[in-house]
Amino acid sequence: MRNHLPKLAWAVVALLGATALGVIALHRGETINAAWLVVAAVCTYLVGYRFYARFLASRVFGLDDRRATPAERLDNHVDFVPTNRWVLFGHHFAAIAGAGPLVGPVLAAQFGYLPGTLWLIIGVVLAGAVQDFVILFASMRRDGKSLGQMAREEINPTAGFIAMIAVLSIMCILLAVLALIVVNALAHSPWGLFTIACTVPIALLMGWWLHKFRPGKVLETSIIGVVLTLLAVVAGGWVAENPALAAVFTVEKTTLVWLMAGYGFIASVLPVWVLLCPRDYLSTFLKIGTILALATGILLTLPTIKMPAMTQFVDGTGPVFSGKLFPFAFITVACGAISGFHALVASGTTPKMVSRETDARLVGYGSMLMESFVGVMAMVAAGILDPGVYFAINAPAGVVGGTLEQATRTIATWGFVVTPEQMTALAASVGEGSLLARTGGAPSLAVGMSQIFSGVFGGHGMAALWYHFAIMFEALFILTTIDTGTRVGRFMLQEILGHVYKPMGRTSWYPSIIVSSGLVVAGWAYFLYQGVVDPLGGINSLWPLFGISNQLLAAVALCVGTTVLIKMGKARFAWVTLVPLAWLAAVTFTAGWQKVFSPDPKLGFLAQANAIATKIAAGELPAGAQTVEAAQRMIFNARLDAVVALAFMAVALLVMAVSMREWFLLVRKRKPAVMHEAPFVPSSLGLAGD
Repeated sequence: MRNHLPKLAWAVVALLGATALGVIALHRGETINAAWLVVAAVCTYLVGYRFYARFLASRVFGLDDRRATPAERLDNHVDFVPTNRWVLFGHHFAAIAGAGPLVGPVLAAQFGYLPGTLWLIIGVVLAGAVQDFVILFASMRRDGKSLGQMAREEINPTAGFIAMIAVLSIMCILLAVLALIVVNALAHSPWGLFTIACTVPIALLMGWWLHKFRPGKVLETSIIGVVLTLLAVVAGGWVAENPALAAVFTVEKTTLVWLMAGYGFIASVLPVWVLLCPRDYLSTFLKIGTILALATGILLTLPTIKMPAMTQFVDGTGPVFSGKLFPFAFITVACGAISGFHALVASGTTPKMVSRETDARLVGYGSMLMESFVGVMAMVAAGILDPGVYFAINAPAGVVGGTLEQATRTIATWGFVVTPEQMTALAASVGEGSLLARTGGAPSLAVGMSQIFSGVFGGHGMAALWYHFAIMFEALFILTTIDTGTRVGRFMLQEILGHVYKPMGRTSWYPSIIVSSGLVVAGWAYFLYQGVVDPLGGINSLWPLFGISNQLLAAVALCVGTTVLIKMGKARFAWVTLVPLAWLAAVTFTAGWQKVFSPDPKLGFLAQANAIATKIAAGELPAGAQTVEAAQRMIFNARLDAVVALAFMAVALLVMAVSMREWFLLVRKRKPAVMHEAPFVPSSLGLAGD
């Protein structure tokens, strides 16, 4: 009987998860308890990690602890550093979990809670976590080479080199979008800026403590970091209440652009153990702790999801963003289900820090499951708001109107009720002057989180504290992606420049580090600045491009992963990457084509540019533009978005076509399978149980 207990326990978990999924998929009442979403997600993750991830690790990849990893063989205490698996889990999760799992589900809630929730739960198990795992494995077996370098070596040199350029360009867009959300959250917020600023010296202290003063004392270092971070959060409130100190930490958006660029550069050039790894590890405690606390709060308070399962906006007339349910729900909910950006991290800093091969299962697959859970929590936080409140916060002023009275009348025509008094009282309860048209997803997520937390800890009188804690939490979530992303971009650029001047390809040569880091920072800072000065706030022009480019990058990563599996002689298992690749191709190319060529000005980039140009010619200004110069900047941004989207689609299509030709030749044995793995070197670290 005892031998059957584990099987029985897993059967119960699977049955409970299936029941929860059935409830949220079939429920059509006015409200549904948010606990069903939590149970469905957790049970699905547990089953996926226990069985599917184990199948990938043993049968498909053949992870072997007897084989020395690049971190062990090439240890240089700068980029290649053997790292505790839980510390690395924290670093990797902090690096990949940026704006996507927080903002994407909140924005996609305009379709209702059902589409985004199902995509988050099912997509991550079968697609997102698989992509992260396979790329981490492939890079780990190839001395930590980047995605672009692996594409060049494994698929085709010409297409691979083009892919390297495209991947670097895509990453600049991704980092600019992530940084833009941080800028919008921290501008004129002394509390948030002070707390975020404090995490840098705290991380420096942790790095010194763990590597110099008390080597190996992970728990001790963690406690110090968490305590100091919580003190910084509390101290941020004191700073905000002190006029003199508040003035110091109250900065404009353009100033934050320079601060962000400076931080990204410094984090990229310092050794990973000094700032990058301890800061990400520190951030992870706050991130995971907050998400688990949020899940606990949901289970304790049992809030109801007030957003309908499906809204009328599945037809493409949504006020938050334009586009039909297919394909735009799967573009908007990007990082929580699958994200190409993760492939850059999984082939950047992380593979250079894995101590044992079997650690890749926890780090690659497990971290992505945790990110998906973040997305589910974001969906819950958005869904528990009254739909009228949700749309009042997330719809732009150009759609709902510039006053509360105009907004409430507009939202009433959509079938949702909200009053000016309700919005005024809500803003006052969280310590804000107004919540109207606070687009981007972050403010509405913070409102939802504050309602859940205040329902468990402190009552509604603590709503303002929890709101600002949530804003800080979101900013910290995103910032840790900026530092790692910049470093990954530096690795990629060094590989490219190494073809021009060989010493530039040496990743640990400081002249190369400084030059390449500066160029990468300049690239994403340019788009960040353009987003900051954009009349529409940047998020409207950059987020669609972010979604398209991010998913196209995932398609490129899955092409590389499929090629690696076939060359390993595992063609019979290639379906694990081909199935998500086929879905991504259908979704992303459909969305990209519509965003460029749709005749609807609300949807198509070129149509939007032409509509604005027509208004200018008629002596009028579009919504959001105060001057002709601002309107012309909107035209430039829309046309630039169209060109960039077309370029990204062309590159992804090229990589996919060349990859399919390579697969055909390999499977038909018309071309020898040349492996580019590093030679097997026995590990001296010993075997570890999985």
